[in-house]
Amino acid sequence: MVTATLTWTLLAGYGLFIYRVVQATTPEKVSASEFFQGHSRQGASPGLWLLVASSAISWIFAKSIDNAASLSNTFGITGGIGYSIYYLSFVTAAIVLYLIRTRGGYNSIPEFLVSKYGKLCSRLFLLAIAIRLLNEVWSNTKVFSLYFGAEGSWGYWISACLVTLFTVYYTLLGGLRSSLLTDGAQMILAAVLLVVILVVLGPGLVSQGLPVVDQDTHLAGLTFCGLAFVQIFSYPFHDPVMTDRAFITSPKVMFKGFVLAGLVSGAFIFLFSFVGLYARTFAVEGSPVLAVPALFGLPMLLVFNAIMLTSAGSTLDSTFSSVAKLGARDWSHHHGTPTESQTLKGRWWIVAIAILGNLPLLTIYLGDQIGPAIILATTISGTMVMGLAPIFLLSFIPSAGRLSFHLAFWPGLIFGILRVLESALGSPIFPDWVMLGSGKYAIDLGVNVYGLMLCTAGYLLGALLNQSAFRTRSLVK
Repeated sequence: MVTATLTWTLLAGYGLFIYRVVQATTPEKVSASEFFQGHSRQGASPGLWLLVASSAISWIFAKSIDNAASLSNTFGITGGIGYSIYYLSFVTAAIVLYLIRTRGGYNSIPEFLVSKYGKLCSRLFLLAIAIRLLNEVWSNTKVFSLYFGAEGSWGYWISACLVTLFTVYYTLLGGLRSSLLTDGAQMILAAVLLVVILVVLGPGLVSQGLPVVDQDTHLAGLTFCGLAFVQIFSYPFHDPVMTDRAFITSPKVMFKGFVLAGLVSGAFIFLFSFVGLYARTFAVEGSPVLAVPALFGLPMLLVFNAIMLTSAGSTLDSTFSSVAKLGARDWSHHHGTPTESQTLKGRWWIVAIAILGNLPLLTIYLGDQIGPAIILATTISGTMVMGLAPIFLLSFIPSAGRLSFHLAFWPGLIFGILRVLESALGSPIFPDWVMLGSGKYAIDLGVNVYGLMLCTAGYLLGALLNQSAFRTRSLVK
């Protein structure tokens, strides 16, 4: 009874803390530029450190914290390193988006895509990232709700609804501006909580040393590291939570901010992976983020609960603000200064994604096969978008156009769908020779490496054919 009371008190305290931040920083009525672009009331762009804090905490998802601990528990130190590699995505995005902004003068990724590849290609891209945003909602809601009760319990559902409704409330008020300012406070809170966790777990790890894994486990961990490295060339571009922030400051500030955000968030995730190392060292059974704090009693459980709430809340408000922009501006290819009518439309999109994004949580009532299969289909999106790597990284090729986009985008999507079917059905689709490395991620690494090569070849072929067609038309004229 005491545990439940303190847990719900913590939730109330978190809500009050964020409410005070919103009350102190967000006016009753924000302008359209504040709502969509995160500008201050005076029209100033966010500063460097606000951009760093917001970008970093927005990528420290509740699910990513859970993943980091689970992977280090499974593979040892290489699991934590592997998951941290994903945060090099900030560097990839910083370089590519800096060039897109400075050489092309574009103010958003959809604007760039329409100019380079056409409106159809832009909308295909937006559909892909819409799936990603949908995934962000339920996956973060699910992780923190487990601290309030078993999956499907009243505590689980009430906490999921309360945090979702509260986050919707303050995002409706201020959009991206509210997201940025609450992110700053949430980053500071998360850093303090991480220090507390490391101070508590540190003595045990120091006395026992890092867990030693066998050769097969080590190789499997290295395979996962390889998978993470391959995906950083496409992964950042299908996450508008990151890329929307690339256009709200000057290109130079963005570049510095993204590199720093990658270092901060990557270091945070690596350090948190020590929770999984602790679980492996002391043979703690169950999910590390639930089982490890249970070893230390109620205070530690509350600390873990708080860090999950903080990371989930920061991701949810960023997701909602990105959906507002996607639905109100990007899909209809609106450019220039945002309008109040677009703000109203964006608010309706926030309400819609809050409802639709949590529907996958209901799959627990659909049976042992259907529910997991539906969730799996939304979580393997990193493989489905492998074709975005050449679409962005090779966009400087003048002759690349619509054909290049399609010959890169669709093979990646097909490979991702086949991987979903393979995992859901439990029967192999890809032959054994596709596997690279060892362990459970060998097939994923192979699919991503060979798939990326195919997508890149398709993109270059499209550019070559387009160039040949242009030369033919010129000769005819």
